[in-house]
Amino acid sequence: MGSESIESFSSDGEGPVREVSVDSFFISKTTVSNFEFAQFVADTGYETEAETLGWSFVFSGQLEREQVSVELIGQLPNTPWWSAVRGASWKHPTGPSSSTDSIPHHPVVHISWNDAQSYATWMGMRLPTEAEWERAARGTLVQAKFPWGEDLLQNGQHRCNVWQGEFPLQNDCDDGYFATSPCESFEPNDFGLYNVSGNVWEWTSDWMSVDWHAEETLATRLNPAGPLSGDLRVTKGGSFLCHDSYCTRYRLSARSGISPDSSLSHTGFRVVADLHANSQISEVRP
Repeated sequence: MGSESIESFSSDGEGPVREVSVDSFFISKTTVSNFEFAQFVADTGYETEAETLGWSFVFSGQLEREQVSVELIGQLPNTPWWSAVRGASWKHPTGPSSSTDSIPHHPVVHISWNDAQSYATWMGMRLPTEAEWERAARGTLVQAKFPWGEDLLQNGQHRCNVWQGEFPLQNDCDDGYFATSPCESFEPNDFGLYNVSGNVWEWTSDWMSVDWHAEETLATRLNPAGPLSGDLRVTKGGSFLCHDSYCTRYRLSARSGISPDSSLSHTGFRVVADLHANSQISEVRP
């Protein structure tokens, strides 16, 4: 796990490079889709935190001009490309006039950590630890930057959904997408996982710390689950907004912390199950 390359962020605590062991586990090959989350909501009547709050953060470039005067609540001062939009939620990803009806197989977004936990519990599963996520995302490659190797482009072809052009003003969409792409877009890694780099940030179960994992102990090297408490939860994988001029966190070792009640238009999740739950896997919901 981890990285000490010049691209790593010491403030995120990517290092040190360390050998970690995790027990075998099952992991969903994709992030949870809009269609799958809609099944959960239909079955339980669940209301996400964004829906309860009445707004969520949307990348400003996704907004239509007519929305700004009616639905815009405000913008973050240091990252003005994030707009607080009234009525934005998983079913209305860019505001109340938008819908997921045409993108059922795109990843569900505007999902807080607490929302993801509720879905995982309904599935009889859980969120991955950071170590489990990174193990699955790396596949059989050791210390590679991306799921397919060291170079962002492979034979001139895009392998993930990130920003091309001048961030945040111009996205050339050379990979075919401005915002999210379908959950099974691009080639999977050699474990069969799709979009572990780019598309949407993915929640893990760990509390964020920049140094908890540095010391070599049983807790940090054998099935590490992160510190017992914190303010932020670890997210992995980067998103469609990542660009090497600003954020190279679409690398497999990269990590970021988000408060567990936050929801944004580039954050989703996938789920895992313990191997000893094998007898139950056939009974969990599709």
